[in-house]
Amino acid sequence: MSLEITEAEFQRLVKYMYDNFGINLSAKKVLVQGRLGNMLKDRGFKDYNAYLDAVAADKSGAEVTTILNKLTTNHTFFMREPEHYTFLKNTILPYMTETCKKDHTIRIWSAACSSGEECYTTAMLIDQYFGADKGKWDTRILATDISQNVIGKAKMGIYTEEGMKGLSNDWKTRYFNNLGNGKYEICQGIKDEVIFKTFNLMDQMPEKYKAKPFDLIFCRNVMIYFDQPTKEALVERFYDVVKPGGYFYIGHAESVNRNATRFNYIQPAIYRKPE
Repeated sequence: MSLEITEAEFQRLVKYMYDNFGINLSAKKVLVQGRLGNMLKDRGFKDYNAYLDAVAADKSGAEVTTILNKLTTNHTFFMREPEHYTFLKNTILPYMTETCKKDHTIRIWSAACSSGEECYTTAMLIDQYFGADKGKWDTRILATDISQNVIGKAKMGIYTEEGMKGLSNDWKTRYFNNLGNGKYEICQGIKDEVIFKTFNLMDQMPEKYKAKPFDLIFCRNVMIYFDQPTKEALVERFYDVVKPGGYFYIGHAESVNRNATRFNYIQPAIYRKPE
C-alpha cells in the first residue's frame, strides 16, 4: 500500500509545484499519491513533508528532476501533430527563406522539448527543405526543458520503432542509425543542429532572447498543466521574444485566450506576431 498524503501535505505540494513551475495540481490528489506514494515508501520517507523537505534541501537538482518526472507526462513521438510540420514546410519556411536571406539565419525554439522528438523532427524537415543549400544556412534549434533527465535522453537521441511510426522509411534510413533490437539513434548531422539547455518557463526570458528574437517558437502540450493566468502570462513572455511576423505553436489540446494575447490566430494551434 502506498504512502497516504494528508490534506495539509497535499496543499504544501500543490503550492510548491505552482510557485516554482506554474503547474496546477490542485485537482490531482489521487494522481499525486498514485505517482509518489510507492516511491516515498520504498525510499524510507515517513511522510510527504519529509520528502518535500528533501526536495527543497537538495542543491543538485536531482530531487526536483525526480518530482517533475513523476508528476508530469513526457510522452511524445516523432511528427506529432503533423499539420504543424505541413504548415512549417509550405508556409513558414518559404517566408523565412525570404525574410532571413540577409544573414541566412533562422531562429527556432523548441520550449519544453521533452525527449527531443519535436526538435529533431523540425531539424530533419529543415534539412530536407533546403537540400543542397542547407550548408549556407544556420538553422540550429534551441531546445529547452526543465527536466535534466529528459534533456539527457534527448541528447542521446536513441528511440524505439514505436515512437517513429510517423516517419517515412526515407527519413528513417537517411537520418537514423539502426542499433538493432528495435532501437535507432539520430545521426550526428541532425544532433549537431540542436542546442539543448535546461530552462524553467516560469523564469523571465533571458535578455539575449529579446535581443535576438525567434522566427518560430514551439510550446506544445505543456500549458495543459497551467491555470489561465499562468498561461496568459507565459504567452505574453513568448510574444516578447518572437520576431514581428514570427510564429508560435501550441498543442491542439490547448488554447490561447485571443482577447488576452497580442498574437493573431492563424489556424488551430498556430499563432503569429503581427508584422
